[in-house]
Amino acid sequence: MMFFVYILRATEIPDQTYVGFTQDLKNRLQRHNAGHVRHTSKYRPWRLETYLAFSTKEQALAFERYLKTGSGRAFAKKRLHSCL
Repeated sequence: MMFFVYILRATEIPDQTYVGFTQDLKNRLQRHNAGHVRHTSKYRPWRLETYLAFSTKEQALAFERYLKTGSGRAFAKKRLHSCL
């Protein structure tokens, strides 16, 4: 079983990004774009910018938490975002 940390980018507002965690990446993206996720519903549609796979839930959650910090956002901007 794999655990994914993903970064989404709003299609119509490219400066808007979202970092999340899931086990089912395809379904989770569909839920974001269908408006079923409160934090992302007003910025849809979303496209998948980047995702990373982890073998343990603990590693994935730790990396997701890191990406939501100031240094994690700087790392993502420099190393993970394809359009910046």
